[in-house]
Amino acid sequence: MQYTNLGRSGLKVSRLCLGTMNFGPETTEQDSFAIMDRALELGINFFDTANVYGWKIGEGITEQIIGRWFAQGGGRREKVVLATKFYGDMGEWPNVSRVNALAMRKAVEASLTRMKTDYIDLYQMHHIWREAPWDEIWEAYETLVRQGKVIYAGSSNFAGWHIAKAQGAAKSRNFLGLISEQSKYSLADRMVELELLPACEDFGLGVIPWSPLAGGLLAGVTKGIQGGRRAGDWAQNRIESIRPQLEKWEAFCDEMGEQPADVALAWLLTRPAVAAPIIGPRTMDQLNGSLRALEIQLSAEQLAKIDEIWPGYKTAPEHYAW
Repeated sequence: MQYTNLGRSGLKVSRLCLGTMNFGPETTEQDSFAIMDRALELGINFFDTANVYGWKIGEGITEQIIGRWFAQGGGRREKVVLATKFYGDMGEWPNVSRVNALAMRKAVEASLTRMKTDYIDLYQMHHIWREAPWDEIWEAYETLVRQGKVIYAGSSNFAGWHIAKAQGAAKSRNFLGLISEQSKYSLADRMVELELLPACEDFGLGVIPWSPLAGGLLAGVTKGIQGGRRAGDWAQNRIESIRPQLEKWEAFCDEMGEQPADVALAWLLTRPAVAAPIIGPRTMDQLNGSLRALEIQLSAEQLAKIDEIWPGYKTAPEHYAW
């Protein structure tokens, strides 16, 4: 396994992050336990979840599964860099969702209880919340850090200017601020290259791409759709809209003798500021197969060819101005 610092922090994380969103809804608890055990065997120490995963409001089903896995002992908790997120709906009453000091206090206590741990390594805002001032947010984080309940702060689904504003406020308080941003990023979704990636690189945030295979589109779909997200109407429609690209992509990967999913992950690992793409396996085979991405070395010629198939963005404003 390869490891890297998460952003400008000294925290070491594996270059692949185990996403747990499928644990509960798609993957049984027993199989989830086996996948997490196998992840540790492979050297994956970075696990990502969220209080809303499990998709039953207020229950935190996925966090509960992780907590019961931790409770088995064997150094499981100590080996894991645990990242979870808060923001989404956890009930109908005010201040049990979104981002304010009270909501954060309630959310962290509930996550700690569900996951049977006394600290969270990376506590991430699942989305930007424009109603709360940054002084309130950072004061709440500072309190959690002093209490030992949270070690690092992270964001998800922020814009570049949100990162800049957050870090400016943190600096004025002599607080570390954000060390990571979890964002939608793949060959098929490269808009973050305009402003978000440059902001993360400049402020020292490690980028944690979610949906690195674009909901499965980049895993190889033109030869037939098989279950999961790719079988839905949305996926079918998108496949048809970009079929020429997908055909070129699969042909390119065939020439390399590699699986499209592995090449897509390997490409992400070459991108500036990217620390660890999130892999969200539903099965053990999917987990084991992801490790191949760490071995693929893409040449300059291959990277150029990939850009021809999946054009990206220049940094703003050069992309749209002189």
